[in-house]
Amino acid sequence: MSDVVVVIGTGSIGQAIARRISAGKRVLLADLQRDNAESVARAMGDAGFDVRPTTVDVTARESVDELVRQAEALGNITRVIHAAGVSPSSASPALIFKVDLYGTAAVLEAFGNVIARGGSGLVVSSQAGHRLSALKPDQTRALATTPSDELLELAMLQPEQVSDPLLAYQIAKHGSSLRVQAEAVRWARRGARVNAISPGIVVTPLSRRELSGPHSQDYQRMIEACAAGRPGTPDEIASLGALLMGPEGQFISGSDFLIDGGVTAAYWYGDLKVDSITPTKQNADSS
Repeated sequence: MSDVVVVIGTGSIGQAIARRISAGKRVLLADLQRDNAESVARAMGDAGFDVRPTTVDVTARESVDELVRQAEALGNITRVIHAAGVSPSSASPALIFKVDLYGTAAVLEAFGNVIARGGSGLVVSSQAGHRLSALKPDQTRALATTPSDELLELAMLQPEQVSDPLLAYQIAKHGSSLRVQAEAVRWARRGARVNAISPGIVVTPLSRRELSGPHSQDYQRMIEACAAGRPGTPDEIASLGALLMGPEGQFISGSDFLIDGGVTAAYWYGDLKVDSITPTKQNADSS
């Protein structure tokens, strides 16, 4: 049977990782918008990849389960790249939690049931998750292990606790990384691995809009704090992704790799304090 790579989310980073690991394999490319999936599938097909476009709504478990069925029909699911998400500048806290936190949990649960022995998964998270203040131990465990269908009911995620989209984004991305660590235990029972990567500012069509938006000066300060003095590129993120998903990464599982040029280090231990990466102080202490 053919090896199958499932790519969820058609953004530049997911595409770049897929191109690095998918030669000679079947690719099932899923996005909320079919037009997006078809456009990227054509581009990858023109470059010699065997790609089939489809749709998925990661906020609906039945849609994720249908994606699993489509992938199984194509062959052995050996790689899963989860790169779907929303931005804190364009989504409410409720939608952020539903897409970035619940969606990740649902994908990891569903594909963790079918991933092939020797397979690997990768979640594209964000540097934002590394700037969240420490949670209580019970909150950390709840984000990591609560069954996906109960996850959005957690008290710490309710509107009266979190109304700032940036804080919601940080909690969701931190929670996604915790889910990866917890799910790695279950994936290991099938002889498979799963990791996360947390990129910083990377040049994509979406980030270009952000970089020219109302927080452009703050983003420029973040870039200046970066060791490279520039934003990253999707191909740089893909290099790390390919390592984690390939044979060189066989001893790595349950980890989250920060790849932001040192911006988070400057935030915690330098003088990088800007509004666009510092959420409004709110009560997120309820478990």
